[in-house]
Amino acid sequence: MAKRGSQILGFIIALAVWLLLTWKIEINNIAIGTAFSLLATMFFGELLTVTPERALHPLRYLWFLYYLPVFFWQMAKSNIDVAYRVLHPKLPINPGLIKIKTNLKSDISKALLANSLTLTPGSTTVDIIGDQLYIHCIDVDRPVREEAEMFEKIIARVLE
Repeated sequence: MAKRGSQILGFIIALAVWLLLTWKIEINNIAIGTAFSLLATMFFGELLTVTPERALHPLRYLWFLYYLPVFFWQMAKSNIDVAYRVLHPKLPINPGLIKIKTNLKSDISKALLANSLTLTPGSTTVDIIGDQLYIHCIDVDRPVREEAEMFEKIIARVLE
């Protein structure tokens, strides 16, 4: 039953994304969106969520809405930091690889955390091995660990 619920939820989300991206409520567009959403759900529906009843909890969506401005704020701060380092005459960088332990359990949660850190300029997630994220930083003294902890708390509420 959980598999069927996951597929239904995946179909609804895929169709909603299709309609939002195309922004046309026409019969042809809905038919094409339905066909592609069904195909996507057949192949990838189980990857979305294993427990759809938890995914429908409204607090998860409120936490996601909270995550967005936090993420964009961190991204803006990182952009300014990287621009400062690039434009500074002495180029104050101290590159290196740092290891961050995460308490997130699901692969999709870890992937979202890794992508959140990678999309903030100055850091790139190189690998995820078990509960460890390996991140290359433009400056190992940057507060990447604090960013990761902040993102992790919000992501746990959204996806786990």
